[in-house]
Amino acid sequence: MLSIATDIDALSRFGRALADPIRCRILLLLREAPAHPADLAESLGISRTRLSNHLACLRDCGLVVAVPVGRRVRYELADSRLGHALDDLRSAVLAVESDKTCLDTEEEGCC
Repeated sequence: MLSIATDIDALSRFGRALADPIRCRILLLLREAPAHPADLAESLGISRTRLSNHLACLRDCGLVVAVPVGRRVRYELADSRLGHALDDLRSAVLAVESDKTCLDTEEEGCC
């Protein structure tokens, strides 16, 4: 059985990854299929430098892995269950309150 501290750490890492819309989009793209950084940057419409920073965060959180393929690197979800977790989380949030918007300010009482 996992300890509460381990559970909190795991959820905190997942939350940190989901806290940024670009990282959310990366995870959703990788949920569909592994991808090379150039393809991800093009799909997202961002620079490779900016993408690299987000991929580093997702790697540090343990959610994605870099897989060498010849001279290139391909990114994929660290575990296929993460894709299912993203689907389940999205479905649960929409089922509870589909018309809510979480404001990004502390004075509004969110987060």
